[in-house]
Parts: sequence; C-alpha cells; structure tokens
Amino acid sequence: QVQLVESGGGLVQAGESLRLSCAASGSISRFYDMGWYRQAPGKQRELVARIRSGGSPVYVDSVAGRFTISKDNAKNTLYLQMNSLKVEDTAVYYCNALQFSGISSWGQGTQVTVSS
Repeated sequence: QVQLVESGGGLVQAGESLRLSCAASGSISRFYDMGWYRQAPGKQRELVARIRSGGSPVYVDSVAGRFTISKDNAKNTLYLQMNSLKVEDTAVYYCNALQFSGISSWGQGTQVTVSS
C-alpha cells in the first residue's frame, strides 16, 4: 500500500511562491511516473507536471516557466516549486505515483489559494 502525503499549500498573494512536497512511504525509485495534478472548484482534475523514471519533466503550458517539478530519491519526496503564482493557479493540488505494475496512487491533496 503506497501512501502519499502532500504538504506546503497555503494562501499567498499573486506573484509569490510556494513549494509543495509529496512524501511517499518507501522508495520512490519504484515508481515509473510521478506527477502533480490540480483541481479547481467546478473543474476537472488536470495534470500540472510529471516526471518519469529516467525522463525529462513535462509541464502543462499554463505553468511552464513558472513551476518546477523535482524529486529527491534519498528523501522519497516529490516537489513542486511554484513561482509567480497567479489567481488561476488556485486549486487543490494532488500528488500521483504510478508504479511499473500500473498501480496508481493519490495523495489527499493540499489547498493552494492565490489572492489578487
């Protein structure tokens, strides 16, 4: 059973930064793919950024150049550095991990609110 615990969300003003963390139970090297998704009120959950084992990060166009996804295998943690935040970035952010077996796991989410 994989457990993912997100943290780092909060209330900030537009233009400020936040760093989200996703701590996994056990080694993250077993994951084929890890990513951050977000869901705003009334909208579907969407991919924000992902990083595959041995691959390059991929970002949705709306955050490219502002957000950076990274992972620390020693700490079993996935990060999302969010700079130059915009009001439209307001959402609940979820961490996802996909194992090589195809099993997908989700965290409980962390709220990010950006005020104007």
